[in-house]
Amino acid sequence: MQIDNVELTNCAVRASQYPEEGKPEFLLVGRSNVGKSSFINTIINRKNFAHTSSKPGKTQTLNFYLVNQSFYLVDVPGYGYATVSHERQKKFGVMIEEYLKSRESLKCVFLLIDYRHKPTEDDCLMYDFLKYYNLKIKIVATKYDKVSKNSREKQNKLIKDTLKLPKDEEFIPFSTVYKTGKEEVYEAIKEFI
Repeated sequence: MQIDNVELTNCAVRASQYPEEGKPEFLLVGRSNVGKSSFINTIINRKNFAHTSSKPGKTQTLNFYLVNQSFYLVDVPGYGYATVSHERQKKFGVMIEEYLKSRESLKCVFLLIDYRHKPTEDDCLMYDFLKYYNLKIKIVATKYDKVSKNSREKQNKLIKDTLKLPKDEEFIPFSTVYKTGKEEVYEAIKEFI
């Protein structure tokens, strides 16, 4: 997939601020610091378009990135970061749920998890939550290059068992360093546009 242009068109906290033209949308969810901004930058072939931060919890709105004038990547606040107040986390939850329940143009959700670790309780809750809404889900395991080849089989099993993935459901190993998984993400997007 050739990426010709990208623009951040909307930063929304409520439905009235979402784009209205009905283009296909792909939601990105994951815990804070899982690498969502790096994932976006890799997918759109830009260095620092989506701002990466060493301090988790920076994204506080639903950010709509229009790609090639044909689809949106929608970045939402990360979950599970302790220094974000409980009140604010609750607001994020409501904001994301409103989007999930009302958005007909949402085609697929990319759930980003950190390949180096066992999926967290929050990851499992998010996966179940997305399944509850009968959404198409693609799990993307970021930071794949940080795990040695010898440990990957064990790690694959740990992720599948923890999330209770169906036998036929695979996750996408993803590395921003080696661009591993990038083509698989493009293929997933192409299915819906």
